[in-house]
Amino acid sequence: MKHIPSGGSTPVSVVTGDPVTRVAADATVADVARTITAEGVGAVVVGDEARPVALVTERDVVKVVASGQDPAAVRASDVASTHLVWCEADATVDEVTARMMDHYIRHIFVEQDGELLGIVSARDLLGVYGSDVEVSPA
Repeated sequence: MKHIPSGGSTPVSVVTGDPVTRVAADATVADVARTITAEGVGAVVVGDEARPVALVTERDVVKVVASGQDPAAVRASDVASTHLVWCEADATVDEVTARMMDHYIRHIFVEQDGELLGIVSARDLLGVYGSDVEVSPA
């Protein structure tokens, strides 16, 4: 019988698909919310640097709203995460998952040859692990 590798041994670059979604450096949290909704993503990079330095997620938007602040008055850069975690494109899904758990984060930047390839989310990785599950008939 042929050995089929588990999804966890898959290079993370395989699940790095869509181009990175960005907002301008002077964007507001309201701008981020509109972009997240329009693009169907969970996080956006703030600014246009080749190597991003700030990321705003859905949770960041929710925190602003829940605190009673006006999303149109709060700059995205003021709520953005700046301690970004990176991995190489050839890292395995298992390695990237462990790294996310170690840092207690939901997004990792994927680079190849020193350049941003994409962002992988916990949801992306869950999809890989979900495809490994064999469902038995009820």
